[in-house]
Amino acid sequence: MPDGIGHLFQRETKYSRDRPGGGMVDWRQKPSPYKEYTGSEEIELPSFTPPGAALEWCIRTRRSVREYVHEPVSLDQISFMLWASAGLRERAGGYGFRNAPSAGALYPIETYLLVNNCSGLKKGIYHYSVRRHSLETVKQGDFGERLAHASLGQSMCAEAPCVFIWSAVFGRSEWKYKDRAYRYVYLEAGHMAQNLALAAVSLGFGTCQIAAFFDDEVNQLISLDGTEESVIYLSSVGRPA
Repeated sequence: MPDGIGHLFQRETKYSRDRPGGGMVDWRQKPSPYKEYTGSEEIELPSFTPPGAALEWCIRTRRSVREYVHEPVSLDQISFMLWASAGLRERAGGYGFRNAPSAGALYPIETYLLVNNCSGLKKGIYHYSVRRHSLETVKQGDFGERLAHASLGQSMCAEAPCVFIWSAVFGRSEWKYKDRAYRYVYLEAGHMAQNLALAAVSLGFGTCQIAAFFDDEVNQLISLDGTEESVIYLSSVGRPA
């Protein structure tokens, strides 16, 4: 029987008929599905018109792109990609349903944006406010090389016009699903990354999804504690060279 931590995690989070998952849920302690940076500079994102590219064409065209031309993305394009990957689709029954599925509509994934070259935005790191469809300034400055260094030297993090950075607020899902929540968290990051990849293709861009990075270094870059909230996935975005 394998005894590595991955096998242990998979085994200990299984559901079975004699050991169902979950348990009693304290609805008074339900975490908020939104994170906000109170008092930070907020950039309102423009309205957007989704491009008319056919879904089949986007799926067939999508590939991992690691080299980009040196041209900026626009704020309109950023707005559409944020909405497609993490934005609100509708509100019903007290829930804000988003464009990527989430177990229990708990939405544990937060989206940050590292900007290297975007018309209408200064270089820096921003947090996507889902509720208001806006960007909140986390810090301004040129952080592309630092992110590339923290991502095992993957230079596209410094050369791409922008990099999407996804973190997980684990407690949002643990509140209901306990240890099983960790499975859902990583699945949901994958849903969002695929939505981003297809949205980017529809705009003529390419993406590269990145899971190889030094966790603590990227967390430090965004000022996350790495425990209650930790970076789990990245995606560079730009026009293919």
